[in-house]
Amino acid sequence: MSDAPTLEAELDRARDLSVSELADAIESIGFECTRCGACCTGHEESGEVEPHTATVFPDEARQLQATDPDDAYDWRDVARPMPYGLVDGDDGPAGETFEWALQTDACGDCVFYEEDAGDSGQPGTGACSVHADRPLICQTYPFSVALGGTSQPMGEAVDEAGVVRAHECEGLGRDISRADAEALAAALKERAIRELEEAVGVRDNYAPVDADGVVVYDSEGPKRPDGSAIDADIEQ
Repeated sequence: MSDAPTLEAELDRARDLSVSELADAIESIGFECTRCGACCTGHEESGEVEPHTATVFPDEARQLQATDPDDAYDWRDVARPMPYGLVDGDDGPAGETFEWALQTDACGDCVFYEEDAGDSGQPGTGACSVHADRPLICQTYPFSVALGGTSQPMGEAVDEAGVVRAHECEGLGRDISRADAEALAAALKERAIRELEEAVGVRDNYAPVDADGVVVYDSEGPKRPDGSAIDADIEQ
C-alpha cells in the first residue's frame, strides 16, 4: 500500500493543472449562476440554522478590510475563526482551530451578502457587495479540484469530470461560454495552489501556544480572533 501524497507533491500537481482541461471539464458539467444566494447564506440542518462557512486566506481578509472607503473595517468585521475544533467555554468559545471563515451576520449569512426584495411576491436575487474582491472560494463555487489538501465547499461532490468536482448548486447543468469556463478554470487552479500553499504554511509555522480563549493557526502563525499575532515576533 503506497503512502499518501505529500502536500508538496499535491502542490506540484496543482501547479501543473491545465487551465484548458479544467475549462473542458467545467463546460462538460455546465454552470450559470442564478443568484439564488444559497452559497452565501446559512442553511437549516436538524432544525437549526448552520452559519455560512467559507474559507478566507489571511491576505484575502486584509483585502476585504481595505474595501471600506472609510477604513473602518476591523478584522472581525470580515473574518471569524473557523468553527471546527472550538468548544463553548464559560467565557465564550475556546480552543484551537485552523484557518479563517468569512464573517456572518445574526442570520448566519455572509456579511457581504445582499438581497433585493423581488417583484410581485417573487423571491429576490442575491448579490455580493464586494464582488470584485471576493475570495477565491467564492469566485470558484460550486467547483473544486480533487487534490489532497484542497477543500470541498458545502459537502461532497454531486458531479465530477476529471479532477473537477461540482458541489450542490441549482446553476449546475446550464450552458457556459468558453470564455467564462476558462476564467473560472484559471481561478480554480489559482485557488488549488493557494489552498495547498496555505496548508504547507500552516504545517510549517505551527507552534503550539498557551493562550486563553480561541487560537487560530494560519500560515502566518498563531493569532487571536481579532487577527493579531500571539507571538509579537510574528509579522502581520
